[in-house]
Formats: sequence, structure tokens, C-alpha cells
Amino acid sequence: MLNAPRLDGTDPFAATVRGIAAPDPVHAALRAAGPLVQVDAPAGGPAWIVTDDVLAREVLADPRIVKDPACAPPGWDRHSAGLEQTAAEQPSLTTLDGPEHAALRRAHAPLLNAKRIRAQSDRVHAIARELLTELAAERTVIDLMAGFTTRYPLTVLLDLLGIPLGEVDRAADACRRMLGNEPGDQKRAIDALTALAASGLGDGGRGLAAELRGRAPAHTTRDQLQYHLFALIFAGQLTTDAALGTLIARALANGPRPVPSDEPAPSDEEGRDDLVDETLRQHPPAPFTLWRFTTTELALAGIRLPARAPVLVDILGINTDPARSPGPDLTFGAGPHFCIGAQLARLELRAVVTVLRTDFPEARLAVPFGELRQATIGGLQGSRLTALPVALHG
Repeated sequence: MLNAPRLDGTDPFAATVRGIAAPDPVHAALRAAGPLVQVDAPAGGPAWIVTDDVLAREVLADPRIVKDPACAPPGWDRHSAGLEQTAAEQPSLTTLDGPEHAALRRAHAPLLNAKRIRAQSDRVHAIARELLTELAAERTVIDLMAGFTTRYPLTVLLDLLGIPLGEVDRAADACRRMLGNEPGDQKRAIDALTALAASGLGDGGRGLAAELRGRAPAHTTRDQLQYHLFALIFAGQLTTDAALGTLIARALANGPRPVPSDEPAPSDEEGRDDLVDETLRQHPPAPFTLWRFTTTELALAGIRLPARAPVLVDILGINTDPARSPGPDLTFGAGPHFCIGAQLARLELRAVVTVLRTDFPEARLAVPFGELRQATIGGLQGSRLTALPVALHG
């Protein structure tokens, strides 16, 4: 068996800041090193990153490579590794594997399938329109990264779940705390979001939270159900927030769209969908998958990995590989853990582009596109624009 090539001199988990159009040297270096690359894990010891599309799909479907943090290397610190509790401590879509994961996924899937999400299209467009209209009335130039990209997906999620929209500010604060570095930040954030989730579980609830309560496996406790809802809120917000700034910047990069005064702005659905898909491919919300761990010694790409080896898939590097064959990208993963909220995230992104084009045809970036900066806090987190100043009325 071969040894995996090491990536030395470059930390794929370091915090970074670069221009919006600047190439990402880390993922190019990983890809150049080989299909399976050994790196130093943030929590200590070796980890392996998959950089090949075919191998990645094999890994994401392999039942011997699991997400349960109980299989992490001995001694890994949960906080520095960015791990949830184990599946035994906190069963969830992101910690369970095999039949238990499949059963929980079956409970979630009907709530977020394509038909259900299409039925929410008018409401999601209305939320985007209301929030942007409110911001446009406040001042001439708005930083949408400060006043929109977090609140918009949270408003959509709380509305769908049947949680009072007056809780959006509290939810936004909790989501920011989830990414903080202060001691206890994540615990306080999880507590706040699970408490919000409880408000959608009342006897009179009519949203998806109450529906999930009725669909969850019979042994699901109320605390577990609230955690499932926390995960939907946090992951749903994080996914859309991370992609939204870049999408808006690209949508407005060429300035206002010329619209004849005697006819409405064209919807241009095909071009809108292409813009959303290409933005998600080039700027996926997460550069890597969440950690997975081998349950036994096994071989990948001719390389022997020990049991409890931590493995990641390089989503960004594979998506942007110029040699990659045409086909579905890995933005929302693949295999049994394919992102269950992918349909909703795409709808939210399409709705914003549509509303900008139809309701704010003169909208423009308030700074040149090339001056926008994207930053990541490191670890497995994706990049996010540091600011997005926009003049919605030109």
C-alpha cells in the first residue's frame, strides 16, 4: 500500500481573507497533491482529504465511513474539531448513520421535498421583497451582509416552522454566537435556538415544526425533537447566508439592468438558475464536508487508512477542478447524507435574484466588484463577504 502525499506548508483550515475574484491557492494545492492527501487536523494528529470526484462519491456512500463523532480519534477535543455530541448523546441527521439515519431522514424528507418547497415559492419571494423594501426605505446604501443575508433565511425558516417572526433577531444573535470563539458561546447559542424551536411545537402549531413532531420516530423525545429543529434552523441559515452575499454581488456585478419604461423587467428564469447554480458550484457554502471517520481499517485510492481515521471531502476543490467531468457538483454532498435542505436553499437564492431584477432593476454595487473581500474564520467554515454595500435604487 502507498502512503498518502502530505500537504506541507499550507494549512487548509486557516482563517483567510482575500478578494472575491482571487483564486483559492489552498484547494488547488490539495488537488495537485493527489486524490487523497494527508494533512494535520486542527484537533491533532493526521487527517485525510479526498480531492477526486469519483473517490469522493465512493466515500460519501461507504457505510464503513461514518459521521458519528464517537468514532473520532481518541483524544480529539470536540470544540477544536467542531464536532457535535455523539449519536448516542444527541441523535440527529448529522450524527446518525445507517438505518437510524434513514428513519430520521424519512421523517424530515416530506417536509422539504421539491413539491413542498415549490408550494412555498410565493411566500419566500414575498419575504425577500419585504425585507429588501424595508432596507431600501432606511438609507441609500445598505450593507446587505449586515442587514439582510442572515435575517432573510432565518425569516424564511421560522415562517416555515411556525415559529413567531418576532424571534428573528434572537435567532440571528444565536447563529452569530455559534461561530464565536468565546467560552460557552456555542452552548448558549444552541440553548437559545432550541428554546425558539419549542415555540413551534405547541398544540396549536401549524408549521413544519409541528408536522415534524408528528412524523418523527416514536422513540423521539421532546429534547431530541427540539435539537432536530435547532439543526434545521442553524444549518439552513448558515447554508444560505454563506452563498447569498456572493450571489448578489455576482448578480449586480455588471450594474443595473436596462429595462424599457413601458414593460416589466424580464424574469429570465434560465439565466437566474444558471447564475445560482454556478455561484453554488464556484462558492459552495462549505468548502469541505463535515468530518467522517472510518469504522475499520480500509483502503482508499490504494492508501491504507486505520480505523477511526478522520476523512473530509474537498467540495470546493472538486467543484472547481478544471479537469472534472461534467455532471452534478458536490455543493450539497452526495449519498445518504445529501443535504436535506438543498431545495429550500436554492429557492431562497433564486427568489432574491428574481426580486432584485423585478423590484429593484436599478440596484447596483456601491463599490467595484473587485474590491469586495471574502473571509473565513477557519476550520470547516465557508467564506463570507466581509461587506456588501448596495444601492437598491441605483
